[in-house]
Amino acid sequence: MAAQPMTETMKISDVKQQLNSLVNRVYRQETRVMVEKSGIPVAAIVSARDLQRLEQLDRKWAEGERVLREFAAGFADQTPEDIERETAKAIAEVRAEKWAE
Repeated sequence: MAAQPMTETMKISDVKQQLNSLVNRVYRQETRVMVEKSGIPVAAIVSARDLQRLEQLDRKWAEGERVLREFAAGFADQTPEDIERETAKAIAEVRAEKWAE
């Protein structure tokens, strides 16, 4: 896998002056640009490839959250103490099975 480009931080006024050359450098995977306004990061200029990867990660993250919500819903009627007790019991059973092998 190729090395990721370094990220430059630039003031928005500088970005405006250099936008064409910055876009070319971003396209060539030479840099990413963090844009600051009054010292606050407000935006970034990244390649289309980076944006596609970010969107893919966002979809995976959302799917993971959905799975966790479904899993948690299965325990909605149990107290934390019930869950701890059942977890300890399950761990003890697995350890006993491992020792038996």
